[in-house]
Amino acid sequence: MKRQTGQFHIDTRAIHAGQDPEVSTGAVMTPVFQTSTYVQEHPGRGDWEYSRTHNPTRTALQECVASLEGGKHGICFASGLAAIDTVVRTLRPGSSVLCGDDVYGGTYRLFTREWADFGIKFNFVDSSRSDVVVPPNTDLVWVETPTNPLLKTTDIADLAKKAHAVGAKLVVDNTFATPIHQRPLELGADVVVHSTTKYLNGHSDVIGGVVVTNDDALAERLVFLQNAAGAVPGPWDCFLTLRGLKTLSVRMARHDANATELRDWLVGRDDVDIVHYPGFSGMISFVLRGDLDAAIRFVKATKIFALAESLGGVESLIELPAIMTHASVPPDVRAEIGIPDGLIRLSVGIENIADLKADLEAAFTAAMG
Repeated sequence: MKRQTGQFHIDTRAIHAGQDPEVSTGAVMTPVFQTSTYVQEHPGRGDWEYSRTHNPTRTALQECVASLEGGKHGICFASGLAAIDTVVRTLRPGSSVLCGDDVYGGTYRLFTREWADFGIKFNFVDSSRSDVVVPPNTDLVWVETPTNPLLKTTDIADLAKKAHAVGAKLVVDNTFATPIHQRPLELGADVVVHSTTKYLNGHSDVIGGVVVTNDDALAERLVFLQNAAGAVPGPWDCFLTLRGLKTLSVRMARHDANATELRDWLVGRDDVDIVHYPGFSGMISFVLRGDLDAAIRFVKATKIFALAESLGGVESLIELPAIMTHASVPPDVRAEIGIPDGLIRLSVGIENIADLKADLEAAFTAAMG
């Protein structure tokens, strides 16, 4: 019998939702069901048939993330981009998507260099503006909040009302905020997307994605595409993500505390032009005073902050979006959005804050000295 965990606090659900003791042994931890197929009691009859279609480890992860987001349906994929791609597959040629202009470079690349060729129309706007307009012909509204890499936030409830007024669905990429800080479905969004690679897993050892929704018909379509296209995560990746989720709330508290202190430390420095921080989570971006060469010297000088793409792990990372995560966005588009070449993005980990400050101080000296 499945335990009912919906009434519990999100910290408790992160540990228990979707994860009943294993039936045959009573194992507390969800096993890694490392199998491709299952014995059927009768031809075509059985709860499990093939692991592309269903896998118990994946089911546990799907139910857990859905619970954290306050959703009925969780559908997991092999990567965040696979999750994004599958949502777009629910549209038809000629559909119109209104998208936030400051999104992950991989999302921008998928939309403009792949799906646009199949007749999907994309219009990019600053979704953080209170006066943003959703055109009448819009089928889908897509936003990240906070955005990547400028960390702008969007009024989800207001945008949901505008989207629904014209018959459009609202999709929110909640990767940066996590359900600890923001639950878009409760604010009126129709779909939530995560790269589980990031904060949900939290240990930089898994690639994955998930879509959560309360829309039964949309969920049925997404599950069909999950099976038909086959971009599913393996059971070991699902197990690792489940393990990571158990510490999500405590990790996010430390990410928040470290990032807030670093933000306060960076603001007002003579060698920093502007600091972007939404007030929660572990992401900070800032513009170093100087040229691109100075920014390159800075990111290469850190010892604790590893020069690497991705984010959300317990370890601190540093990168230059213009050259790394957003290199696929054309320079003129980056300039229009407001992503300068010298923008530095930090994924602030959970190390000792004094060590993180000392590491960045040494980088400032190397870059500006």
